[in-house]
Amino acid sequence: VLTPLDVGVLLLQASCLCGSAPCLLCGCCPSAKNSTVSRLLFTFFLFLGTFVSIIMIIPGVEKELYKLPGFCEGSGSVLGIQTHVNCGSFLGHKAVYRMGFAMAAFFFLFAVIMMCVRSSKDPRAAVQNGFWFFKFLVLVGITVGAFYIPDGAFTSVWFYFGVVGSFLFILIQLILLIDFAHSWSQLWLRNAGESNAKGWYAALCIVTFIFYATSIAAIVLLYVYYTKPQGCTEGKVLISLNLILCLIVSVVSILPKIQDAQPHSGLLQASLITLYTIYVTWSALANVPTQTCNPTLLVRNSTGSAMATQPLTTWWDAPSIVGLIIFILCTLFISVRSSDHPQVNKLMLTEESAAGADSEAAAVESELRRAYDNEQDGVSYNYTFFHLCLLLAALYIMMTLTNWYRPDESLQVLMSPWTAVWVKICSSWAGLLLYLWTLVAPLVLPDRDFS
Repeated sequence: VLTPLDVGVLLLQASCLCGSAPCLLCGCCPSAKNSTVSRLLFTFFLFLGTFVSIIMIIPGVEKELYKLPGFCEGSGSVLGIQTHVNCGSFLGHKAVYRMGFAMAAFFFLFAVIMMCVRSSKDPRAAVQNGFWFFKFLVLVGITVGAFYIPDGAFTSVWFYFGVVGSFLFILIQLILLIDFAHSWSQLWLRNAGESNAKGWYAALCIVTFIFYATSIAAIVLLYVYYTKPQGCTEGKVLISLNLILCLIVSVVSILPKIQDAQPHSGLLQASLITLYTIYVTWSALANVPTQTCNPTLLVRNSTGSAMATQPLTTWWDAPSIVGLIIFILCTLFISVRSSDHPQVNKLMLTEESAAGADSEAAAVESELRRAYDNEQDGVSYNYTFFHLCLLLAALYIMMTLTNWYRPDESLQVLMSPWTAVWVKICSSWAGLLLYLWTLVAPLVLPDRDFS
């Protein structure tokens, strides 16, 4: 029998599902900002969708997708013409695409709703920071509806949405990586200057050496496994070109004029950017649709067999696993970050809100509220831009889990297109140019503050 106290506890828990982010901490967690908690909860929704996508693409679970009513029927229908394709091994691919569509639609919905929210006094801010149970129901509803989208040209069209979104998210990753590298170097150099300890300089040199050594080893392996003495010209050119570009940015980072303009720039940042560029190059070469130049190429036909030397086990390969790890770290960084560099904050539409000072004092006085509203006078991040970042992240993870593969024109084979290769390579070039600009910008625009 429920006592009045039990009923009160249940009502309090129910109100937490509908209330604001601070209530979700339930008084047992450390003090936190309302804005940070909300971002983490939205990120949890993204990770939940990612986890479901990973489960659905596992071969054992993929076979069970046949039981979904209508999910495999009409998979060959393009522009009203039924081609009678056995969707066989396409089920996991289709499921991930629909899960990616559901997550993208969910975050796009909130991006539209939260446009021009200036402070927590806006009624829409309550929707951003609360009603989590109903948000979960909305996500589930969109997901269920996505699985009833007729095939037609959906997969082909959504593939290009995924390509564009993934390209933009890779650029966001690069911005965060550049910011992280600069902050890391400045922190260690500041610690070395304050403590007069040579250990910080030694650690800086060791980490830089490890990054460069790993990059060199990776380049050698790329030449060995993704090129041949005869042929594979594209792979040789792409690897060599990115190697030359990485050498250029490394040399530029230690030029005397660059050091005078930016004393904290150095080889640590360049080595980290180089390592990430080599990873993106590896990921691009893993999508080259030529079997002789890509030993990891997997082509599935409509019967589910694998046209490759290795038996079919799963869609994941090594570049996809590394990409998944980077995706998790970057989305968490987006959720909790506030850069030390004003220029990065402007670019990422993140601010250090001064509105939280009074709220923090109020939170200290109240023992019942472990989270406080720090956005009464102004939001600490752009709600719409944050949801657009998660939308792009959803598209990126959709493409990563499917290895950027798509059905061919006959809808008989899932294969890797050259589109994926060039999108990834172009993103690596864009990242190197962006890092190069952070080095030379103080010289090109001396009147601007790049501190």
